Amino acid sequence: MPSATPMFPLGSALLPGMPLPLRLFEPRYLAMLQVVMERQPTDFGVVLIERGTEAGGGETRFDVGTMATIEQIAPDGETFVLIARGTTRFTVDRWLPDDPYPQAEISELAPLEWSDELASALIVAEDAVRTHLARAAEFVELPWSADIVLDDDPVERSWQLAGIALLGELDHVEALRSTSVGELLDRTVTGSQAGLDQILFNHGPH
Repeated sequence: MPSATPMFPLGSALLPGMPLPLRLFEPRYLAMLQVVMERQPTDFGVVLIERGTEAGGGETRFDVGTMATIEQIAPDGETFVLIARGTTRFTVDRWLPDDPYPQAEISELAPLEWSDELASALIVAEDAVRTHLARAAEFVELPWSADIVLDDDPVERSWQLAGIALLGELDHVEALRSTSVGELLDRTVTGSQAGLDQILFNHGPH
């Protein structure tokens, strides 16, 4: 019988290699945290909410997501503040009843494989993303700076580029569906350019 994976539907998608700060206060997620902390690794699945809100339940969820492993955790009154990090991708095979918290049967997606032939594409993509961030920062406040340090591993670095780029949440979901590093880099550059164009349209000189 497939095992049930604790799940956390959120209003933002999580990509491999990216940090995930959370404050847990809902009883269902405090119950989930207790179960997760008794396991090794201390991980849970994260999916983007398609329709609905994070609080209260009853939301519709996307069927692709990323496992998150807890790296830091601290109590804060009746809540818990934690930082997790995205690891492997998965698809949801079947949602189980939210009893007492969201759970699903999942299948892990194969990790993307690196080829040295992609080295130049990674350089080009990183230059584009950092340039877009620097340009956009002239007009809006961004969560990531253009000079942020990324992982040395090329696959992890590719995912982090997608994570810091000017992508929307639906772009992140499509990135998670990538079947190759090349496809991921292409989606990142295209989405980042579109994000910059939108920022310039809304805030730039006309």
